[in-house]
Amino acid sequence: MPTYFVSATQNILTPDHKRKLAKEITRAHSHATGAQSFFAQVIFNEIPGGSHFMGGAEINTTQVFVYGHIRGGRTEEQKKGLLADITESVHTVTGIERRFLWTYINELPPANMVEYGQVLPQPGKEGQWLESLPPADREYMLSLSEAK
Repeated sequence: MPTYFVSATQNILTPDHKRKLAKEITRAHSHATGAQSFFAQVIFNEIPGGSHFMGGAEINTTQVFVYGHIRGGRTEEQKKGLLADITESVHTVTGIERRFLWTYINELPPANMVEYGQVLPQPGKEGQWLESLPPADREYMLSLSEAK
């Protein structure tokens, strides 16, 4: 499952921003990779004042960082599209200037990831993997993809 950590300057993301960003990041990931939406999780963290520095200088501007861990095996085109889509989504949802937005993805081998209690499949094998799971696990995951 890709895990996207969204870190932002304290008090700039409202609950509505968070809901919209979670949906947009999930959409972007599913669109770029073809993976079902229940594979994506988004976690928000706030950066308190006095806790962010660049070049040794404290940053006092509004900043948003999205750092995603995704399964390895995606093409360069998929990754480039995913980065662009997420960055544009953050800009659209928040109105924050692009120069204050940072988006990264880090690839992990699927064999190094356990989610829902199972080692993850190779990209493109999600459907077969899902069908091989116990019915209760499969139903739970599918219920997440339909969450509003």
